[in-house]
Amino acid sequence: MAVLHAAAIAGPAAVDNDRLTAADREPGEWMAPGRTYGEQRYSPLAQITADNVSNLGLAWYADLPVDRGVEASPIVVDGVLYNIEPWNVTVAYDAKTGKELWRFDPKVDREKGRHACCDIVTRGLAAWNGKIIIATLDGRLIAIDAATGKQVWSTATFDPVWPYTITGAPRVYNGKVLIGNAGAEGAARGYVTAYDVETGKQIWRFYTVPGNPADGFTSDAMAMAAKTWTGDWWKRGGGGTVWDSIVYDPDLDLVYIGVGNGGPWPLRYRSPQGGDNLFLSSIVALKGDTGEYVWHYQTTPGDEWDFTATQSLILADLVIKGKTRKVLMQAPKNGYYYVIDRATGELISAEPYVAMNWSTGIDANGKPIVNPEARYGEVPVIVTPGPGGGHNWNPMAFSPQTGLAYFPVTEMYMAFSVNPDFEQTPGQMSQLGISTTGYDITRKAAQEYAAKHNKAWLTAWDPVAQKERWRVPYPVRGSGGLLATAGNLVFQGTVRGTFAAYSADAGKLVWEMPVQQVPIAAAISYSVDGEQYIAVNAGWGGGLAHSTTAESLGFPFSKSPRLLVFRLGATEKLPPVETKDEGPYRPEPTKVDDATIARGETLFADHCAACHGARARGGVKDLRMMSRETHAEFQDIVIGGSRREKGMASFADIISVPDAKAIHAYLIRRTNEDWDEMYGDK
Repeated sequence: MAVLHAAAIAGPAAVDNDRLTAADREPGEWMAPGRTYGEQRYSPLAQITADNVSNLGLAWYADLPVDRGVEASPIVVDGVLYNIEPWNVTVAYDAKTGKELWRFDPKVDREKGRHACCDIVTRGLAAWNGKIIIATLDGRLIAIDAATGKQVWSTATFDPVWPYTITGAPRVYNGKVLIGNAGAEGAARGYVTAYDVETGKQIWRFYTVPGNPADGFTSDAMAMAAKTWTGDWWKRGGGGTVWDSIVYDPDLDLVYIGVGNGGPWPLRYRSPQGGDNLFLSSIVALKGDTGEYVWHYQTTPGDEWDFTATQSLILADLVIKGKTRKVLMQAPKNGYYYVIDRATGELISAEPYVAMNWSTGIDANGKPIVNPEARYGEVPVIVTPGPGGGHNWNPMAFSPQTGLAYFPVTEMYMAFSVNPDFEQTPGQMSQLGISTTGYDITRKAAQEYAAKHNKAWLTAWDPVAQKERWRVPYPVRGSGGLLATAGNLVFQGTVRGTFAAYSADAGKLVWEMPVQQVPIAAAISYSVDGEQYIAVNAGWGGGLAHSTTAESLGFPFSKSPRLLVFRLGATEKLPPVETKDEGPYRPEPTKVDDATIARGETLFADHCAACHGARARGGVKDLRMMSRETHAEFQDIVIGGSRREKGMASFADIISVPDAKAIHAYLIRRTNEDWDEMYGDK
């Protein structure tokens, strides 16, 4: 298929390979999730600087009509801003005025909300040859006419056997669109697929976990990977979903994918005799044209701590020991900052950016040395980083101006142990295989230790020296992704309920505005008619909400997420936050027996904790904070599906009415157990 070039394209979203490759020649555009193919999330615009950013104000905003996490970065092409909301609703705006041009609702199947481990989020969209490309939670890849907002084509991307979702952004290059998926928490087998961007027809697919050897292997890479697995892993699924980072290098014609964690989590359940389990928790390079394997680097051999390698992949040219190297950089969950030769896969350097105890270093072959004491059984073992990782999905930025990478860091701890009664049910979520029930002395000690030692900060990391240059501490984890600009600025949403700017060279706070939300997404920058703008989605949620509720952050909180757009001298104001007159509702303790409570705890861990947090602490919706009305409607919600349109589908196919009553009794006890901690004398 012939690839169109910019000169041959007219109208909205006039994007092609040449234009994306030369994106730095158009600094006012933001045509891809990370702006350029290298995904540095760096804007060459310098009208807004550390010296004048104090004059930055709100130019326009748009309310997003859903109360869920918002993780996407918009794109901007030729004066039109394209944004994507939860449930994959896609909207085009005049980038200067905020006027809505069109809105496309793919009508995502609300039942899929059950399969999304970390909220019904999406992380972005793509543009190519007059089309906006989106990937939906329920597995469709859709092309939308950028001028009209009408669907051009749609293709299904899922194997229906496993509980897949899509939360990542599609990437486009050379007439192809790439997408992966999520679902490793349900043990789904991972893969990434390339489709024809004009027709939606599949071109190639690369699996990240080998299939049944009896069926033969689809490639030499799968045969090689199979040697690192044991037992009947293909019956378990394996995990390894490609749920976020995909990066393309036009110079080498290579695609780099970040591969997720294993499923189930404990090594003993998916690969009983051990093994590295390729390509779990790995960075893999593929030929852009065919999807053939080129090289890999495994960040966490034999992963069983949810140490995904799906975090930001950034391409850059760095001078290392006097030589310019084409490198790939990543700060994945496991706590190492990696610098890798992106042509060969050679590890150039790896150093911890946060405290860790799962690994004792890197061996002579560049392989992480796993601490055997971090391998857990039925007795809980405290491991750091915890499953949230030292750095999670929140995008990292790299400034070629300062030579520094910027990303949010969390020091956290968790007590891991296997669930000895684990029985896998293919096709369902919460197939982790770890113990999440009970509250023994070891778990209590781990939580108390974590409460004293958990930390969160923004780091500026020197990838050549492999050292931190500065940091900005935060009270709790949850601050957002990063944008770096040529104005010596780094922008980030904060858990203080603000959008903030720091000097990129020194980390000095130079501007901050309360925004009634936490912008967990990464901002972008663009220009229209000679004026520079900064845009960011602000909406608390996702996996971060599993441990921290919005109410606990301590600022006036808007229930409506928003798209916020700023420029110098702007004076738009946000409306006041609506407050409720009634206080929190404390239900009367139930009179059911302890056995029923215990059964409810087990059922909650199996079916609810993935969205509502371990022991009901936090989650997408903190169920310890249910209103009087929600308690009264509990059975109708859980069994009847009365809140399906909001993402809470019926669980009647999995649990019975007595089961739902046991879960409700458990939640009432949890509310009363934590009441003083949450509300004191309120």
